[in-house]
Amino acid sequence: MVPSFLSLSFSRLSLWVSGVILVIVFLKLLRLLLRRQKLARAMESFSGPPTHWLFGHALQAKQTDFLERVVSWTHQFPYAHQLWLGQFLGFLNIYEPDYAKAVYSRGDPKAPDVYDFFLQWIGKGLLVLHGPKWFQHRKLLTPGFHYDVLKPYVAVFAECAHAMLDKWEKKALEDKSFDIFCDVGLMALDTLMKCTFGKEEKGLCQRDNNYYLAVSDLTLLMQQRIESFQYHNDFIYWLTPHGRRFLRACKTAHDHTDQVIRKRKEALKDEKEQEKIQKRKHLDFLDILLEAQDENGLRLSDTDIRAEVDTFMFEGHDTTTSGISWFLYCMALYPEHQQRCREEVREILGDKDSFQWDDLGKMTYLTMCIKESFRLYPPVPQVYRQLSKPVNFVDGRSLPAGSLISLHIYALHRNSAVWPDPEVFDPLRFSPENMTGRHPFAFMPFSAGPRNCIGQQFAMNEIKVVTALCLHRFEFSLDPSRLPIKISQLVLRSKNGIHLHLKSLGRGPGK
Repeated sequence: MVPSFLSLSFSRLSLWVSGVILVIVFLKLLRLLLRRQKLARAMESFSGPPTHWLFGHALQAKQTDFLERVVSWTHQFPYAHQLWLGQFLGFLNIYEPDYAKAVYSRGDPKAPDVYDFFLQWIGKGLLVLHGPKWFQHRKLLTPGFHYDVLKPYVAVFAECAHAMLDKWEKKALEDKSFDIFCDVGLMALDTLMKCTFGKEEKGLCQRDNNYYLAVSDLTLLMQQRIESFQYHNDFIYWLTPHGRRFLRACKTAHDHTDQVIRKRKEALKDEKEQEKIQKRKHLDFLDILLEAQDENGLRLSDTDIRAEVDTFMFEGHDTTTSGISWFLYCMALYPEHQQRCREEVREILGDKDSFQWDDLGKMTYLTMCIKESFRLYPPVPQVYRQLSKPVNFVDGRSLPAGSLISLHIYALHRNSAVWPDPEVFDPLRFSPENMTGRHPFAFMPFSAGPRNCIGQQFAMNEIKVVTALCLHRFEFSLDPSRLPIKISQLVLRSKNGIHLHLKSLGRGPGK
């Protein structure tokens, strides 16, 4: 039997604990209310669509027509509008070039309310860093994207593309449409494995496939967390099944990265392996990270290296997959442009099986079509910043430091005040004469300003090589019964996949 004085002590302790918890909850709620008041006051000169009393615009953001709904709001609210994900997280959602320039020509940090969700997954790499640490990493990584480093990658892009296209030859024989998004994703991952880690074997092993599935899962879970205000608190989120699933996927991704880095470091200790690495046709991203040092001889730490590798694998894999897949959809949707691109590709290739570095600059019409595809289907539809200092906009309105900005690239690229007939696929928008005089912040598929995408040239080169080989070997057409349903899942995806019919043109390697 428990003595009465112990029972009394437990009772007092439980009351004390309950009181502390209530005080903490009250203070947290008070902090959230004060922050909401601050954000709302900052945006009081901007109106916005009606909000739900609890969820704000979050319920609308989860609907499949949300992207088009934001485009429609550009007519109602010409420059920007308030966007609330729940009652405590409010952004100024912008989609006008001068507004974009006012913010993105500066070096403001990424919005921590969104990008801190990435930390468990990709750590503090270029995507989320800011200040001197961001500048140091950017400076150390920039040599890795010099054209001398990028040149040999053209052969890697072609090799991985041909491996995918060989699979498509077999699928095309079945004479039915199939979802290209997954195959493109695996090809993009194979490419990155070779360019990032110097992987020499062909194809992907089971561990690589598990990594691909983990990254797909993580992007879905991240988007759902951003849109669900009840998941914004870390303590609550890690207790939910959703949060535990996120941690399991993170572990799979980290185990994959750690194993590859560990193997490379061990190899560098072996003289024979060092010789093999030096004799390779190209440096890989990991080589550059391991050797990078600033003028004071300071190198990246092991934690920094993993963060940058995880960041590069995520940004270079998912965005490229989205860009290539939606481009091929556009080609199926507009066969006249598909044929013109194919004729250009064949003229450049001649009797060769693949492309050389110098060929990329000759792909003028294909490049215009890729850019027009990026305009209509930007790989990253929305990005976020937090103002480090006040900003004044072109129409006289302003925002104070600490305000949150959402740049809606999808709506910017379809804004009828910026682009005449924005829904029309017109590659000539990107001819030299038509680009003259265009606002530099009207087209932002790779963001813009000092924090633009460091790997955009890498991505463009890969997309050119892969799409050119696709059009050389296949004719693409739509499946009218399975048209894609656009959704934003960090990158632009289709809820039901991108199903296309493929007809082989009998132009594989050696044919």
